[in-house]
Order: sequence, then C-alpha cells, then structure tokens
Amino acid sequence: MQKVRYITDIGKMEMLPEAEKSRLKEVTDKFVFRANDYYLSLIDWEDPDDPIRRLVVPGEGELMEYGQWDASDEEANYVVPGCQHKYRTTALLIVSEVCGAYCRYCFRKRLFRNDVKEASSDVSAGIEYIAAHPEINNVLLTGGDSLILSTTKLRFIIESLRAIPHVKIIRLGSKLPVFNPMRISQDPELLELIRTHSTVDKRIYIMAHINHPREITPEAKRAVRALHDAGAIIVNQTPVLKGINDDPAVLAELLDRLSWAGITPYYFFINRPIAGNREFVLPLEQVYRIVEEAKARTSGLGKRVRLSMSHSSGKIEILAIEQGKAYLKYHQSREQEYGKFMILDCPEDAEWFDDLPGNEQYWSRPVKKSAGTIPANAAVQ
Repeated sequence: MQKVRYITDIGKMEMLPEAEKSRLKEVTDKFVFRANDYYLSLIDWEDPDDPIRRLVVPGEGELMEYGQWDASDEEANYVVPGCQHKYRTTALLIVSEVCGAYCRYCFRKRLFRNDVKEASSDVSAGIEYIAAHPEINNVLLTGGDSLILSTTKLRFIIESLRAIPHVKIIRLGSKLPVFNPMRISQDPELLELIRTHSTVDKRIYIMAHINHPREITPEAKRAVRALHDAGAIIVNQTPVLKGINDDPAVLAELLDRLSWAGITPYYFFINRPIAGNREFVLPLEQVYRIVEEAKARTSGLGKRVRLSMSHSSGKIEILAIEQGKAYLKYHQSREQEYGKFMILDCPEDAEWFDDLPGNEQYWSRPVKKSAGTIPANAAVQ
C-alpha cells in the first residue's frame, strides 16, 4: 500500500514562511494540526486563499472568541460511553478520536484538544446497548474518522453489529475517500470486509465529507470505484463554508461531479457555531441563496441535496427564506416531531436557529442522559 506521510507539527510545513509558522504555533497549541503530503499536494501554495489550504491549514481567525465546544448538545445524547442515541432508529458509535484530517471548520473541533475523550477503545457497551434496542436499525461509526481505524478493528466492530439482526444499515463516516484515498483503494482486506457485509438487504454506507470539487482527484475516483465495486453506497455531506465553497458555481460543480461519480449529494449543512469557527460562518439567508443558485445549475440528481441545520433539537431543513421569513421543518427530531413546520422571522445577520426570534417555543435544551464524556467546562462563549 502506498503510504502517505502525516504531518502534525506546523513547524515542519516547508511550504509556509517561517514568520507564518511562528504565528500559527499559537493556534496549533490550542487546536491540533494534522495533514498529509498527498492532501497538501492539492494546494496552490501561490494562492493564500486557496480553498484546500483553508480546509486543513490553521488560521489565526480560529483564536477569535466565538461559539461553543458542543453547539448541538451532543453530550446529552450519550447513553453509554462512546455511544449516542438521539434519533429513535439511529445510534452513533464514537469509534475514533483521530481524524484523517483535522478540518479547521469541523463541528467536532473539541476533538482537536488533548483533554477531551469521547471515543471508547472498548465498544462493547455501545454494541450491547444497540443489541438491547430493537428500534435501532442503523448505526453510524464516527469520531474522528471511522476509516482511520485499522481494518482488523473495523472488522471486529462490523462483525459485531452484523450479529445483531435488527441492525440493517452500517454507516462509516469518513474524509479519507478524498484525504487519503489510497487507504481504501489499496487495502484489499478492507474492500473484502465491505463486500462481505454490504449485502442486498443490509448495506454499508460511506458518509463521505467532500467539501470542494478539487478534492475529487483521479486517486479519489479510484477509491470511490473500489467502494462501489465492493457493494458500498456512498453519500456526501458538507457545510457551506465562507472562503471555501460559498460560491454557487463551486457548489454546482461539486453537485455535478458527485452525481457523475455515483455519490449521492445528501446534506449541505449550516456551519455550527463551534468555538474557533468564526471565519467560516455565513448568514442563513446568504447560504440559502448560494445553495438555491447552485441547485439551479445542476440536474435533478444534484438537487437531491437538503440544506439543514444539525441542531440540538434535530435536523432542521431550510425550505426557503423569503421576505424576512424563514420557512423550516424538522427533518429529524429529538422529540419525535418529524415534519413539524415552522415560520420564523429571519434577521439579515441570523446565522443559526437560535438567532431566529421565537425559536425557543419549538424546543428546549435536553437533559443529559448519562455521565458526561465532555469536560464540564467545555462550553465557551
């Protein structure tokens, strides 16, 4: 297998001037840096605003006071260590705290810190919980990045889940199809594992995180083809990010290239108000306009994507924003209020559901289900 070289010390980034590396050291002291030579080769280093660079190379804007560590109240969804159960039919196993890429916008940015532990090296408690709850028919392996795990570890988890009759879908959340595609295309044991356990009635889905069309390289397409040949189904989700993909032409190209490659455009997300993310945030109305213009440029296959906020109370789909009003509905709901329709005032500077006047009538903060896995002082403003 072709090995990529991972870089975790910003001081070893030969492409950056010494003065910039010195300035960014303060950022990487707070938020871990991790990249690899393959992904860094996609960057145009002559362009300081290169979108791939902004995705993975730290920026001083990350030190701005903004947001929370856990903007969607994930702590409240833990039922046993390493396992979340927020929506009735879906459970999450936090199988890795290591990402292939520490994307600078990531909503799980608290994982960039060394004092937070959410994944469990022993997933038995989560698997036992899932086995005891027959309403759970699909399980998402996430983190971190599920495909950063060794194939041996993945085999144990997938085989354990496949031994539970009511688990029909296993989902693998990962950036690696575009960040380190060789880990997929050159690992026959991984592909055989997927081939064995992605069947006509019980599929394995790859939940890819492709943010920009330039990530879809020949190497990435080889990984996608290998996954398809193994029987996996691939869908994609990305937030709309300032300075990265906040251009209708870029998003339209992404929708087209995903569709051409047989990858379902699944979600466009509103970027969550996470600590360190101020420089990636856009107003709700602007994101809506960008997405609608992008969808107008693509086929019906591209138009399958949904624009959503992954909020504490559920996934809130943005149906329209017109004449100062936001038209919303619950696509997923913590309180089982699926499809609930909402019309709220939408100020021009609103960036999140909580910024919409009157939002509080539709939800309340959840009560923590279990002993927390996130430090009690993790929320910051």
